[in-house]
Amino acid sequence: MTMKPFAPPISIFVGLGFLHQVDTASGAYVMLNEWGGRRGPLHALALELCRSAADGKADTETARTAFENFAQKCGILARDPIISPANRAAEWMSA
Repeated sequence: MTMKPFAPPISIFVGLGFLHQVDTASGAYVMLNEWGGRRGPLHALALELCRSAADGKADTETARTAFENFAQKCGILARDPIISPANRAAEWMSA
């Protein structure tokens, strides 16, 4: 798998609200492949595009966009990574 970086990287929340930065299609593929949440067409598309981009068969920017869309839909996208993950977790628990 190739390591062409995402520009810019995508920050997501994992575990108990901890921030994780995904900066390659390979990293996004691993995260999507290990995803324990609900899977559907958006997950399948992002997984396929990230795998293809990691293998050099698809555009990295397309894979990045698909992964970002998946993260946003699942509520794990950290739009402002400066916000403390603990604060974000507290917001989620009080909602």
